[in-house]
Amino acid sequence: MTAPRPYRILITGSRDWADHDMVRDALTMAIYQNTPATIIHGACPSGADAMASWWIRRYQFLGLTEERHPANWQQYGKAAGPRRNTHMVNLGADVCLAFIRNSSRGASHTAALAEAAGIPTRRFTA
Repeated sequence: MTAPRPYRILITGSRDWADHDMVRDALTMAIYQNTPATIIHGACPSGADAMASWWIRRYQFLGLTEERHPANWQQYGKAAGPRRNTHMVNLGADVCLAFIRNSSRGASHTAALAEAAGIPTRRFTA
């Protein structure tokens, strides 16, 4: 018998997202009855990505896996963020949680790509 495929949760969010409780609550709801789960994010050192990373480490015992996709700014310059976002969406997800503050272009772009790919997307705004 093979293990079930992990439920894939794509996180995208503004670097200046400040509502840790909203990230925690959204992730908790997303994994409820959907474990094991893999949480995919852009590995930004601040904002929603950093909050998701902290949450994953804290609740790893729930069967969570972290899939980090940092942008390669040195190689791609300003195109690194959009390239990374497109790559994460192309890898597929069961749901996208988008934490958008101040009309963040990167998080809004990723949410739009996820929706276009048919990934159910939940937008949270601050």
